[in-house]
Amino acid sequence: MKLLPRASALVFLASAIVGFAQVPAAPQTPPAAARPTFPTRDAHTPGYVDAKQLPDGTVPPADADGNFIIGPTHPSAPEMSAPDLANGSVVEFTMNSADSKYYPGIARDKGTFGTSDPNDPAKLIITTSHPAPYTRKVAVYVPKAYVPGSVAPFIVGADGTDRMLFTALDSMIAAHKLPAMIAISIGNGSGDAQGSERGLEYDTMSGRYAEFVENEVLPRVESEAHVKLTHDPDGRATMGGSSGGSCALIMAWYHPDLYHRVLTYSGTYVNQQWPYDPKSPHGAWEFHEHLIPESKRMPIRIWMEVGDRDLFNPNVMHDNMHDWVEANERMAKVLAAKKYHYQFVFAVNAGHVDRAVKAQTLPEALEYVWQGYKAKGAK
Repeated sequence: MKLLPRASALVFLASAIVGFAQVPAAPQTPPAAARPTFPTRDAHTPGYVDAKQLPDGTVPPADADGNFIIGPTHPSAPEMSAPDLANGSVVEFTMNSADSKYYPGIARDKGTFGTSDPNDPAKLIITTSHPAPYTRKVAVYVPKAYVPGSVAPFIVGADGTDRMLFTALDSMIAAHKLPAMIAISIGNGSGDAQGSERGLEYDTMSGRYAEFVENEVLPRVESEAHVKLTHDPDGRATMGGSSGGSCALIMAWYHPDLYHRVLTYSGTYVNQQWPYDPKSPHGAWEFHEHLIPESKRMPIRIWMEVGDRDLFNPNVMHDNMHDWVEANERMAKVLAAKKYHYQFVFAVNAGHVDRAVKAQTLPEALEYVWQGYKAKGAK
């Protein structure tokens, strides 16, 4: 990673603290602050993976493994142009924390973050997180091609209703580019980062969130949307952006018996886990630091993206494990070394979970992730 000048580093540090902590409300609330500007990283930085530069406005082939550079312009894919879901419908319902055995709910006080452990800068101490209730919305896309009573493949997404995903599937299933699958968008339990419910759900390195989805969300989906979901892990995919992206891989990594396909935008493969766990002391940074290099190859196919202006948040920890671009580059390197089927896209002129990049790449990403899928029993 390139070192920043001292003055620039201080500016980015101040911006990062604001980005991670909620600012207390003033008597008269000022306009919302603009997202901090992060340094632009060069895809050809020494130490980054070798990647193929594609012609501007194009995306990689859906059947190609490896590393690719796209941009600087990001035109929407044709499949993303239809605003209405002509080939499917959406069912929505709400889940309450009081009904959950897995996540009864926590929150971090507004205007607070945490302090770095003086004996270990990689460990964050938070004293302002406490029990708190939440509600979450779940949205389920059901294509018209779904045959009632049949068992369907599905994709689970993070952070609530994903209309872009629903739009892509609506076009692509009708065009027979993807199997007739169910899409499930699950809202988070509120907040962000360490000490929050969202952070607890998405950044914890364990199988707990996948188990929550399996035992509390999917039964409700089947009941509310009148569908049957496959138990074949090859017919199940996870998807998300930022911490939702690292969560997508966490679900498959800790439960390969449940999920084999992963799609992430600006994955938070950094040190953001809380509470601290000595089994994974560096949170999702452990994926490229230890877990993937030191484990046997898992039955996971993964598509990943990062933007050249993606997050760089040293915050209060100063642990050198909060650069989203470096983290995703390291992920690509270790996935290649272990001979995974993966596709990594470095997007030029793009920020964190960039909407234009997603509109350009999502159809191709879905095709890549679902390569080789055959329903059990299909000829």
